[in-house]
Amino acid sequence: MSLREAIIHRVEDKNGDELREIIEDSIGNAEVTLPGLGVLFEIIWQNSPEEERNRMVDALHRQVHKDASS
Repeated sequence: MSLREAIIHRVEDKNGDELREIIEDSIGNAEVTLPGLGVLFEIIWQNSPEEERNRMVDALHRQVHKDASS
């Protein structure tokens, strides 16, 4: 089983609240959680319409440049 498959398997039976908790617990924690967040983001990206993708990129761009100028 690949890392991607293992991460998907770990979350496939979770409800919305449980998924949110997994995400929130992973953010800002050890870097070992980053691959899992990457897989979850990949799923979101692949299943988002272009308009939502543009909003995500814009939000990321704003935050990266805001943090870089601080």
